[in-house]
Order: sequence, then C-alpha cells, then structure tokens
Amino acid sequence: MTENVTQRLKDEHQLILRMIALVEQNTALVESGKFRNWQFYLDAVDFIRNYADHFHHAKEEDVLFVELVGNGMPAKSSPIEAMLMEHDQGRARVKGMEEAARKMLEGQSGQAPALIEHARGYAELLRGHIDKEDNILYPLAERILPAEVRARMLDAYTEAASKSPQLEKRYRTMVEEYERQAAP
Repeated sequence: MTENVTQRLKDEHQLILRMIALVEQNTALVESGKFRNWQFYLDAVDFIRNYADHFHHAKEEDVLFVELVGNGMPAKSSPIEAMLMEHDQGRARVKGMEEAARKMLEGQSGQAPALIEHARGYAELLRGHIDKEDNILYPLAERILPAEVRARMLDAYTEAASKSPQLEKRYRTMVEEYERQAAP
C-alpha cells in the first residue's frame, strides 16, 4: 500500500478553516458594530503565524514542494509557484490585520475598515488556497510522488511536529475556546 503523504496536511487544513470561519464571523460582527474584542484578532494572527504558517506551511514548503520539484514538477510557472505566492500574499494580509488590531487595542479609532479589509482578504485567499491544495495539488502529488520518497516525507512531517510538541494542542484549544464564545 502506498502511504498517503497529503492526508496530514488536509487534516491540518480543517483546523485552519475553523479559525478562518471565526475570523469571518467576527469580522461581520465588527462591520455591524457588534464586536470589539480586538485581542481575538491578535490571537488569530498568532494562530496563523505559528500554526498555519510555521507549522503547516513549513511542511508544504520544506517537504512536499521540495519532493514535487525533485520528482519532476517545475518550480516556476507551476502550481508550486502559485501556492508560494499565495503564502506570501497571506502573510501580507496577516500583517495588515495585526497592525489594525494593535492600533484598535491602543484606542486608535478609524482602524475598523483596514481590519475588515485584511481579515476578509485573508479569509477569502486562504479558503481558495486550501481548496486548490486539497482538490488539485494534493491529488496530483499523490499520483506523481514515488513510493520511495513517501516514508521520508512522513518522517519529515513527524520531525517538524516534534520540534513543538504542544503546538497543535495549544492552537486546537484556542480555536475551540473561541468557538464556544461564538456559539449562540
């Protein structure tokens, strides 16, 4: 049996999508004047940077994409280049969201439009990005990656996760707590 090297990444996408749903929900409330917990956005930025970016994207960028290129996929003008560009676009949106939330926590008014723009932009970008990975890139990877690289890839994922053994639990707990707070 050939080991699936993208299922772990798809599983991580589910937690990321839960945080994105919270960002979308709270951003709609900000827009209607019913949400003022700016700390939520800083927590979301923390989640995105440490879980989505460092924990998850690192596996994609340092393991999956490297193996895809090593097994014939071009690095340029390819799905990999598109995914990397979207990772960078997401990082820019997160920076804008963080700056607006910090200013709001400091009491500066007039930051809601920037916060809304960056939060919505990030959520929209990531939803599309995850859809492309789950439904196009990952199935392609499962078809083209040879059996001999799969165990090495899974070991690399495990090694990456072992560097921060409590990270996934910490961020799952964070998402669950915000989901509880958001429940009617």
